[in-house]
Amino acid sequence: MLIQVSYDDNKYDYVKDFMLEKLIQSGAIASFKRRSGWVRIGVDPVRAPRRKPYIGEERRGAAA
Repeated sequence: MLIQVSYDDNKYDYVKDFMLEKLIQSGAIASFKRRSGWVRIGVDPVRAPRRKPYIGEERRGAAA
């Protein structure tokens, strides 16, 4: 899937979806386009914080 991105110099491009995370982390892009509109890096929320892994007893599949 291709995602439209905008660079700091106001040039636009399309990149593969798997490249987006690396471009965001490296600061190479200023914004990218979602279905809901443009997301500005450093201004708009990019991703929800990841949940911490569950630490505790495994209960799945323990049918009595």
